[in-house]
Amino acid sequence: MNSQQQAEAEAMHAMQPGHHMDGAHMRMTALRPPSLQDLQHADQLVAVLREVLERYKDYRVAEADGYQIFMPQMPQHEYHFNNYWNGFVESFTFDPARPTSLLYRKTHDGWELTGAMYTAPRTATLNQLNERVPLSVARWHEHLNLCMPRRGNNAGADWRRFGLNGSIATEGACTQAGGRFFPQIFGWMVHVYPFAPPDKIFMQ
Repeated sequence: MNSQQQAEAEAMHAMQPGHHMDGAHMRMTALRPPSLQDLQHADQLVAVLREVLERYKDYRVAEADGYQIFMPQMPQHEYHFNNYWNGFVESFTFDPARPTSLLYRKTHDGWELTGAMYTAPRTATLNQLNERVPLSVARWHEHLNLCMPRRGNNAGADWRRFGLNGSIATEGACTQAGGRFFPQIFGWMVHVYPFAPPDKIFMQ
């Protein structure tokens, strides 16, 4: 992997369920006060997504539609199947029927679809994110301040310092440690689990 791919792999690993936290390496949007309009918007989005995802319960259909598994060699609790064209288009417009990524868990005989991920450009404002998926029901997130060890030194790296769970969170400290600094990986993201119980559909 090149430097960017290593950084992206680290970000994907940090996106596993339950790993989300607001801090030096993760920025999450604050929950806004709930409103009836937001709840209706969210319900409509989930209804559309459920219908769209039915066909993708067969991962081979997803692959035929352009979704590619990201970092299959890395053991993960949840794998992202990314559609890079959808991600590009999502930089300009939003369609709940066009998720950037599909989320799967690996099973003994294949893949189990669990949800989807929407994206937005890193320049998106909070109001623009809110128009896509309401900030009163979901918390969008972005990955920041990633310091990766010098290429070829992963095995000997002190992962208490490097990576999205490491202590290094500034470019100066990363340079001093001989690492490679990435101010931000990807843009804004939000996971949606439309087949989960209501209180877990937008759980990060």
